[in-house]
Amino acid sequence: MATDSWALAVDEQEAAAESMSNLHLKDEKSKPDSNGAVLKTDDNTEKVEEEEKEDRAAQSLLNKLIRSNLVDNTNQVEVLQRDPTSPLYSVKSFEELRLKPQLLQGVYAMGFNRPSKIQENALPMMLAEPPQNLIAQSQSGTGKTAAFVLAMLSRVEPEHRYPQCLCLSPTYELALQTGKVIEQMGRFYPELKLAYAVRGNKLERGQKIAEQIVIGTPGTVLDWCSKLKFIDPKKIKVFVLDEADVMIATQGHQDQSIRIQRMLPKDCQMLLFSATFEDSVWKFAQKVVPDPNIIKLKREEETLDTIKQYYVLCNSREEKFHALCNIYGAITIAQAMIFCHTRKTAGWLAGELSKEGHQVALLSGEMMVEQRAAVIDRFREGKEKVLVTTNVCARGIDVEQVSVVINFDLPVDKDGNPDNETYLHRIGRTGRFGKRGLAINMVDSKHSLNILNRIQEHFNKKIHKLDTDDLDEIEKIAN
Repeated sequence: MATDSWALAVDEQEAAAESMSNLHLKDEKSKPDSNGAVLKTDDNTEKVEEEEKEDRAAQSLLNKLIRSNLVDNTNQVEVLQRDPTSPLYSVKSFEELRLKPQLLQGVYAMGFNRPSKIQENALPMMLAEPPQNLIAQSQSGTGKTAAFVLAMLSRVEPEHRYPQCLCLSPTYELALQTGKVIEQMGRFYPELKLAYAVRGNKLERGQKIAEQIVIGTPGTVLDWCSKLKFIDPKKIKVFVLDEADVMIATQGHQDQSIRIQRMLPKDCQMLLFSATFEDSVWKFAQKVVPDPNIIKLKREEETLDTIKQYYVLCNSREEKFHALCNIYGAITIAQAMIFCHTRKTAGWLAGELSKEGHQVALLSGEMMVEQRAAVIDRFREGKEKVLVTTNVCARGIDVEQVSVVINFDLPVDKDGNPDNETYLHRIGRTGRFGKRGLAINMVDSKHSLNILNRIQEHFNKKIHKLDTDDLDEIEKIAN
C-alpha cells in the first residue's frame, strides 16, 4: 500500500504533541468572577467530568496500543436487520467472502486466520450487493477496524484516481492507527493509495486528491470537502464513522460529521461503529445512517458470586492509607489494582506508597498514551505488583492475573450517587475464570458508608467488615 509523499507532508510530532496536549488536564480550572477577576476552582466533580471527556480518545488509542491480538469476546452478537425477511448470512472463513486475491493475501498476512464474532456477521452485510448501511457496536480489540477497512478496500475501483472511501476518526492519532491497518491490509494492492486529512497536512488550493481512500478528523475532512474542494463528496461510495462515542464527546465533531454526511450521495454506504450505545450515540447514529442494519453486543451478565467483598472503616484519607499499609503485606504477593476518584488522589497515594518503599505503578492522565501502555505492560509482566489508577485510565484494561481490587475511593456519579456499574466493572476484574477474587472498600465518612450500603442493596450481596482476624483469609484468597 503506497502513500504519496505529499499526503504525509505533515509535521507529525508537532501535530501529535498538539493533539495529545488536548488530552491533558490542568489540576485547577480558572473562572472569571462578576468583576472579571480570575478565581481558581478545585471542584472534584468538575475535574472528574473533564477527565472523563478528555480521556475517551486517549483510552481508545491506549487499547489499540496494548492489544496485539484479537480479544476472545464472550458476548453474544444480536443482529437487527433492515429487512427481517432477508436471509441472515454469517461466515466462518474469509474465503466465503469471495474477496479479491490481493485482499485475501493481505488479511492472512495480518495474522487473521478466521473472522472474529463481529466480522462473521458484519462482513457479509458490508460486502453485500447492493451495499447496505450498518450501525455496529464493537469493543476495542474485536477486529472491527479490519472489518470496515476490508469493506472500503473491496469497494474501491483502483483505476479511478479520486477519493471513493472516506473514514472519520476522532483524533489525529486514531486516524494514524486506522491508516496503519489500511496500509497493512492493502500491501499487496499497490494501486490503492491513502491520504490523511489531518490538521497540518497542507495542500495547495485548487489541488484535487488522487488517492482513493481518505482518512481524517471531522474538521479537516469538512474543509477538504466544502471550503477547499480537494474532495468531491458526490463521488464517495463508502463513508465510515469510527469510534462514534468518542467522536461525539468532542465538541463540534458531531455537527461536522452530520454536515459531511449531508454532502454525500444518497447511495453512499454508511458504516458507523461505537464501543457503547448510550442515548446520545443512538440519536447521532440515526441522523447519519439511514435505514441501517444493526449489530449489538448482548450484555454479558457479570457475577459477584466468586468475589469476596470487604470494607474498612476509617476517619480520614490518611487513616485509609495506614489501613491500606496494614493489609498491604497480604496483597503484594498477588497483582492488585487500587482505584481512586481523581488523578490528584491517585498521584498522592502512589507517592505515599513509594515513600514507604513499595513498588507501585501509577496510571495517570498526565502521561502520554505510549507511557501508559508501557506502565500496563510492566504491570502485566509482574514488574510492579500494584497499580494505582482512576476509573477513566483503567477502562477496558484487562490484566488476567489481578486477584485483588481495592476501592480507595468508592465510585460515585457526578451527582454523588453510587455508580453501581463502575463498581461492578472495577471489582469484576478479579474472580474471573472460576477463581476466587477479593474486593476491599475503604470507607472514611458517613456519606461513603451510605454509598457502600446502597451498593450492597443494589447487588443484594453482603459486604463484610474487615477485621484483623480476616487477614489470613485475605491472604488465601489473594494468592
